[in-house]
Amino acid sequence: MLHTGRTIRAALQELSDFGRARRIQLCVLVDRGGRQLPIQPDYVGRVIEVGPNQDVAVRVADTDGDWGIDIVALPAAPEAGT
Repeated sequence: MLHTGRTIRAALQELSDFGRARRIQLCVLVDRGGRQLPIQPDYVGRVIEVGPNQDVAVRVADTDGDWGIDIVALPAAPEAGT
């Protein structure tokens, strides 16, 4: 899943330790937007708009019994001082 792009950026920096790559392609199952860095995938399974109080849950057949993508509400943050 691609969100802010920070993890991809860190992976690119680690790859550069092995030398300069001629080409790197990025494939993601879900692009949820909200990028903080100018990173764009070459191949995308699905683009989903997700609100600030939502998250994406990806289901995989091997572990979850079926394939799917769910948008789930994040629990409300506790009030300060409670």
